[in-house]
Amino acid sequence: MVIEKRQHLGGNLFCENIEGINIHKYGPHIFHTSNKRVWDFVNAIVPFNRYTNTPLANHHGKLYNLPFNMNTFYQIWGVLTPVEAFRKIEEQRAEVRKKLNNREPANLEEQALILVGNDLFQTLIKEYTEKQWGRKCTELPADIIKRLPVRFVFDNNYFNDTFQGVPIGGYNQLINGLLEGTDCFTGIDFIEERKKSASPFYILNAHFEKIIYTGALDEYFEYSLGRLDWRTVSFDTQVIDTPNYQGNAVVNYTSHDVPFTRIIEHKHFEMFGDNVYACPKTVISKEYSTEFREGMEPYYPINNNYNNALADAYKVLADKERNVLFGGRLAEYKYYDMDKIVEKVLNIDIC
Repeated sequence: MVIEKRQHLGGNLFCENIEGINIHKYGPHIFHTSNKRVWDFVNAIVPFNRYTNTPLANHHGKLYNLPFNMNTFYQIWGVLTPVEAFRKIEEQRAEVRKKLNNREPANLEEQALILVGNDLFQTLIKEYTEKQWGRKCTELPADIIKRLPVRFVFDNNYFNDTFQGVPIGGYNQLINGLLEGTDCFTGIDFIEERKKSASPFYILNAHFEKIIYTGALDEYFEYSLGRLDWRTVSFDTQVIDTPNYQGNAVVNYTSHDVPFTRIIEHKHFEMFGDNVYACPKTVISKEYSTEFREGMEPYYPINNNYNNALADAYKVLADKERNVLFGGRLAEYKYYDMDKIVEKVLNIDIC
């Protein structure tokens, strides 16, 4: 039995069809993995296409390729060879090391500067990160950005994984295949229903041998130890009367003068080349990052010292729940890529 709080199945993977285009309603999801077992598992349910994630960054009207690679370095400095690009980055990193007097970076800004230097930081990291987190880079912990992909080749593929794509026909095909033959109830709030003695779901904890809970960790325990902090996002989705709005699925906006963090053009996840013109309209979503407030959907855990300690305290309580497994981003207060969750489930022992 599956009990879903929302009015649809699939959680954040849910796709809404508008103008014949599958809209990633809760933000773009690109499945990528190097685990062949995971890839074969999901493709056994629905075949995946060949979508490759190649996002762009728009900084004050100028476009840059992501992740940082030779195309990016050419766009910023006009360098033509990996040796020139490496020398440029190393010069700027050396200046930062001198200012820090070889001490460890104390915040995200110092960590990013020590990794890629000032030009890349100011153009593509600083303001975008501050929009994402709602805090200055000097107020964010260094470990958020311990690694940045820097490639001295002309390769715009964001991921290094062996396999990458999007389900043909959208993620609903994957969800429907996973849940085939399963009793599913939508629009049911498990936390609220278990309090009501008259509810048919009241006895769930006692009736089933195992419950997999994927909601918010602190909510399950009625915030008895305090509330965990989250970041959330909202989307302004628009139908545009043109077949091709920005020519790419994802364009990040990396300066403060634009309030949203990125624009998603959904048709590019499944329509390639001239096929985008077969559909005369397009659908875009502007994504805004905001601080979580009660009643909003929690998206990203804020894994600072305070929240990690609080989450650990809740996990002690979770370990005492006789028949409940706490799994996923919300229930573990941990960010997951999709393939890592599939891999975890394939290996889990629920006995």
